[in-house]
Amino acid sequence: MIRPFGINEFWIIVYAAQWTIALSAIAFAGGGIGGLFVALMRVSDARWPRLIATAFIRVFQGTPLLMQLFLVFFGMNIMGFAINPWLAATVALTLHASAFLGEIWRGCIDAVPPGQREAATALGLRYFNRMRYIILPQASKIAVAPTVGFLVQLIKGTSLAAIIGFTELTRQGQIINNATFSPFMVFGTVAAVYFVLCWPLSVLARRMEVRFSRATTR
Repeated sequence: MIRPFGINEFWIIVYAAQWTIALSAIAFAGGGIGGLFVALMRVSDARWPRLIATAFIRVFQGTPLLMQLFLVFFGMNIMGFAINPWLAATVALTLHASAFLGEIWRGCIDAVPPGQREAATALGLRYFNRMRYIILPQASKIAVAPTVGFLVQLIKGTSLAAIIGFTELTRQGQIINNATFSPFMVFGTVAAVYFVLCWPLSVLARRMEVRFSRATTR
């Protein structure tokens, strides 16, 4: 039976945003850890870590996120590992975030003036200490804006998890639309919730970028 779109349907959609936020937070945290390792491997002095990290990045940047979700969800089940949509979406998005954050942060590390590395090497600092005390603190300031920009993309990318049955914001919108047949109201509400989630992050990124740029010019 078709029912009208009302306040209850509105709050059901808003309530579903918690799963979008949770999935984004877990994927971003896991991707941050993985991305740091990938970035450090990309700028390693050894050849094999660089090759492994480069291959990992090319695989996940060269394939659609939707295909990655399919491969994790259906692939693991075909191989006999029972995996639910929540876990599959978490794993796929974490790997996806690791590849993109790794490449973003690699670029930020390379953006640090070469003289900083040369000075650290002249002081006798090994790779770990050189990165920890000299390179990464400077690269982190450069990385703020692109990292938050990627987080915004990741939040919107969680909508693809609806394809494998994970009931987040977009999937809940589909369910409500099937019951109300009010696509403009339903997906307009979904779009508004995504905007409310993403717009403050964009503003925060700009403010932090301005603050860090002022600090470096003093």
